[in-house]
Amino acid sequence: MSSDYFVSKDVKLYIDYISEVKNLSINTSSSYNRDLQKLIKYLQLINITNYSDISDDVCSGWIGNLYSLDINPRSIQRHLSSGKGFFRFLKKNHRIDASPFELVKAPKTPSYLPEVLSPESVEQLLNFKPDGPLELRDLAIVELMYSSGLRVSETAGVDLDHFEEEMSFLRILGKGSKTRLVPLGRYAINAIKNWVYERSKYSGESGALFINLKGSRLTVRSIQLRLKRLATKQGLPPIHPHMLRHSFATHMLESSGDLRTIQELLGHSSLSTTQIYTKLDYQHLVKIYDKAHPRAKK
Repeated sequence: MSSDYFVSKDVKLYIDYISEVKNLSINTSSSYNRDLQKLIKYLQLINITNYSDISDDVCSGWIGNLYSLDINPRSIQRHLSSGKGFFRFLKKNHRIDASPFELVKAPKTPSYLPEVLSPESVEQLLNFKPDGPLELRDLAIVELMYSSGLRVSETAGVDLDHFEEEMSFLRILGKGSKTRLVPLGRYAINAIKNWVYERSKYSGESGALFINLKGSRLTVRSIQLRLKRLATKQGLPPIHPHMLRHSFATHMLESSGDLRTIQELLGHSSLSTTQIYTKLDYQHLVKIYDKAHPRAKK
């Protein structure tokens, strides 16, 4: 019996479980599936054919193998999470007695601060007169993402009927299929209304807010490419969508200091995830101090 046979069928059951029962997003389920397919290939490589032969040394060997392939530590941590979750599932369903992943640890992830645009750079990005329907749509996309701190996947998933109270609020389906209500600023509302009027000229099969000129929902990849193109046109370095989300959170924190509200707006399940922005805010305060205090200058 090959490892491909005895693991693959259980991986399929596990992915179905996290998708349908745990209600994880399609993107998360797909990532876990890819991770576990790598585990299957590794087990084939070392001729493991039974669950009883998978020890903690084997699991550590897989993590070490990923590390040798120059996969970044953050991604390796997700691979480990995929393996741990899968073997917990096997134990819960009496396929194994104990998980060999229980004591396995991934390498520490370096602490990277998010890339953030300055308010001036955001103004430069958005300060243009749209030339044609595509730029009308692009302006609406960027205004929405910066106004409400949306993920790019959330932006692509917005439908016309997700708006409430004359576009003052938007219902967002976030990670883990959790719904949250976010407010929209007046610039975003205006840009979206202009795009919706233009959009009505194109026959879209779905109720998607952002479509291409053929009427199909805009993909995450398309949004990434359009944002990069817009940044270049506006004389800025390439910008990825998450920078707008980070900028939203950082600028909100600098103005309000209300971390709990920012957590709600971003859809973070844990406040500890949102606290990364306090480090950015601290850097901002240090810069102000260095400029303003007469004894701070070297």
